[in-house]
Amino acid sequence: MSLRVAVAAPFVQNGARRLRENEFVVALSLDRDWFSPDQSKRLIDVATGEGLLEREDADLVCTFDPADVTVPDEFVPDDDLLRERSAFERVLDALVAEGVEKHEAVGAINSLQQDLGITIEAAAVVHARRAGLDVSDLAPIARTALSADR
Repeated sequence: MSLRVAVAAPFVQNGARRLRENEFVVALSLDRDWFSPDQSKRLIDVATGEGLLEREDADLVCTFDPADVTVPDEFVPDDDLLRERSAFERVLDALVAEGVEKHEAVGAINSLQQDLGITIEAAAVVHARRAGLDVSDLAPIARTALSADR
Protein backbone atom coordinates (compact mmCIF):
# COMPACT_ATOMS: atom_id res chain seq x y z
CA MET A 1 0.00 0.00 0.00
CA SER A 2 2.88 2.38 0.52
CA LEU A 3 3.37 2.57 -3.26
CA ARG A 4 -0.20 3.83 -3.59
CA VAL A 5 0.42 6.39 -0.82
CA ALA A 6 3.65 7.62 -2.41
CA VAL A 7 1.96 7.95 -5.80
CA ALA A 8 -1.10 9.67 -4.34
CA ALA A 9 0.85 12.26 -2.32
CA PRO A 10 1.68 14.68 -5.18
CA PHE A 11 -1.90 14.51 -6.46
CA VAL A 12 -3.35 15.09 -2.99
CA GLN A 13 -0.90 17.96 -2.45
CA ASN A 14 -2.04 19.60 -5.71
CA GLY A 15 -5.72 18.65 -5.44
CA ALA A 16 -5.67 17.04 -8.87
CA ARG A 17 -5.82 13.70 -10.68
CA ARG A 18 -3.57 14.92 -13.50
CA LEU A 19 -0.12 16.46 -13.13
CA ARG A 20 2.74 17.30 -15.44
CA GLU A 21 5.58 14.85 -14.93
CA ASN A 22 7.86 17.60 -13.64
CA GLU A 23 5.24 18.64 -11.05
CA PHE A 24 5.09 15.05 -9.80
CA VAL A 25 8.91 14.84 -9.60
CA VAL A 26 9.18 18.20 -7.78
CA ALA A 27 6.50 17.18 -5.28
CA LEU A 28 8.37 13.98 -4.37
CA SER A 29 11.94 15.26 -4.53
CA LEU A 30 11.87 18.90 -3.46
CA ASP A 31 8.59 19.40 -1.59
CA ARG A 32 8.63 16.14 0.38
CA ASP A 33 12.33 15.21 0.09
CA TRP A 34 11.40 11.53 -0.28
CA PHE A 35 13.40 10.75 -3.42
CA SER A 36 15.95 12.29 -5.74
CA PRO A 37 14.59 13.50 -9.10
CA ASP A 38 15.93 10.34 -10.78
CA GLN A 39 14.34 8.13 -8.14
CA SER A 40 11.06 10.02 -8.58
CA LYS A 41 11.18 9.24 -12.30
CA ARG A 42 11.86 5.59 -11.46
CA LEU A 43 8.79 5.63 -9.19
CA ILE A 44 6.77 6.87 -12.16
CA ASP A 45 7.98 3.87 -14.20
CA VAL A 46 7.10 1.42 -11.42
CA ALA A 47 3.69 3.00 -10.79
CA THR A 48 2.92 3.04 -14.51
CA GLY A 49 3.90 -0.61 -14.76
CA GLU A 50 1.54 -1.45 -11.91
CA GLY A 51 -1.33 0.53 -13.39
CA LEU A 52 -1.42 3.26 -10.75
CA LEU A 53 -0.40 5.96 -13.23
CA GLU A 54 -1.01 6.46 -16.92
CA ARG A 55 0.93 8.73 -19.22
CA GLU A 56 -1.16 11.03 -21.41
CA ASP A 57 0.97 13.35 -23.48
CA ALA A 58 3.28 15.13 -21.00
CA ASP A 59 0.91 14.49 -18.09
CA LEU A 60 0.61 11.76 -15.50
CA VAL A 61 -2.92 10.66 -14.67
CA CYS A 62 -3.70 8.88 -11.43
CA THR A 63 -5.83 5.79 -12.19
CA PHE A 64 -7.39 5.75 -8.72
CA ASP A 65 -8.93 8.54 -6.70
CA PRO A 66 -6.04 10.05 -4.72
CA ALA A 67 -8.55 11.71 -2.40
CA ASP A 68 -9.37 8.23 -1.07
CA VAL A 69 -5.76 7.82 0.14
CA THR A 70 -4.56 9.14 3.47
CA VAL A 71 -0.96 10.33 3.47
CA PRO A 72 0.12 10.25 7.13
CA ASP A 73 2.32 13.16 8.23
CA GLU A 74 5.04 10.77 9.39
CA PHE A 75 4.94 8.65 6.22
CA VAL A 76 8.25 8.18 4.42
CA PRO A 77 8.32 5.61 1.61
CA ASP A 78 10.95 2.90 1.46
CA ASP A 79 13.44 2.76 -1.37
CA ASP A 80 12.01 -0.73 -2.07
CA LEU A 81 9.20 1.02 -3.93
CA LEU A 82 11.63 1.79 -6.71
CA ARG A 83 11.98 -1.82 -7.80
CA GLU A 84 9.54 -3.79 -9.88
CA ARG A 85 7.47 -6.10 -7.74
CA SER A 86 6.69 -9.64 -8.75
CA ALA A 87 3.14 -10.78 -9.42
CA PHE A 88 3.31 -12.67 -6.12
CA GLU A 89 4.21 -9.50 -4.20
CA ARG A 90 1.50 -7.51 -5.92
CA VAL A 91 -1.16 -10.15 -5.20
CA LEU A 92 0.01 -10.42 -1.61
CA ASP A 93 -0.30 -6.64 -1.18
CA ALA A 94 -3.82 -6.74 -2.64
CA LEU A 95 -4.83 -9.54 -0.27
CA VAL A 96 -3.42 -7.69 2.74
CA ALA A 97 -5.23 -4.53 1.62
CA GLU A 98 -8.46 -6.54 1.70
CA GLY A 99 -7.82 -7.48 5.33
CA VAL A 100 -6.22 -10.90 4.93
CA GLU A 101 -3.38 -11.55 7.37
CA LYS A 102 -0.10 -11.66 5.46
CA HIS A 103 1.12 -14.91 7.00
CA GLU A 104 -2.22 -16.60 6.25
CA ALA A 105 -2.11 -15.49 2.62
CA VAL A 106 1.48 -16.67 2.19
CA GLY A 107 0.64 -20.02 3.76
CA ALA A 108 -2.40 -20.53 1.55
CA ILE A 109 -0.47 -19.56 -1.59
CA ASN A 110 2.42 -21.87 -0.70
CA SER A 111 0.01 -24.77 -0.09
CA LEU A 112 -1.74 -24.12 -3.38
CA GLN A 113 1.62 -23.99 -5.16
CA GLN A 114 2.57 -27.39 -3.75
CA ASP A 115 -0.85 -28.95 -4.36
CA LEU A 116 -1.05 -27.81 -7.98
CA GLY A 117 2.66 -27.96 -8.81
CA ILE A 118 2.68 -24.44 -10.28
CA THR A 119 4.79 -21.31 -9.87
CA ILE A 120 4.33 -19.02 -6.89
CA GLU A 121 2.97 -16.29 -9.21
CA ALA A 122 0.33 -18.59 -10.68
CA ALA A 123 -0.62 -19.87 -7.22
CA ALA A 124 -0.97 -16.31 -5.95
CA VAL A 125 -3.27 -15.36 -8.84
CA VAL A 126 -5.40 -18.50 -8.38
CA HIS A 127 -5.66 -17.88 -4.64
CA ALA A 128 -6.63 -14.23 -5.14
CA ARG A 129 -9.28 -15.17 -7.70
CA ARG A 130 -10.71 -17.73 -5.27
CA ALA A 131 -10.79 -14.98 -2.63
CA GLY A 132 -12.83 -12.81 -5.00
CA LEU A 133 -10.11 -10.33 -5.96
CA ASP A 134 -9.84 -9.05 -9.50
CA VAL A 135 -6.24 -9.72 -10.46
CA SER A 136 -6.87 -10.02 -14.18
CA ASP A 137 -4.00 -7.60 -14.86
CA LEU A 138 -1.60 -10.09 -13.25
CA ALA A 139 -2.90 -13.23 -14.96
CA PRO A 140 -0.75 -12.74 -18.08
CA ILE A 141 2.36 -12.43 -15.89
CA ALA A 142 1.47 -15.64 -14.08
CA ARG A 143 0.74 -17.36 -17.37
CA THR A 144 4.15 -16.32 -18.71
CA ALA A 145 5.80 -17.67 -15.56
CA LEU A 146 3.98 -20.98 -16.07
CA SER A 147 5.20 -21.23 -19.64
CA ALA A 148 8.79 -20.38 -18.68
CA ASP A 149 8.74 -22.96 -15.88
CA ARG A 150 8.08 -25.87 -18.20
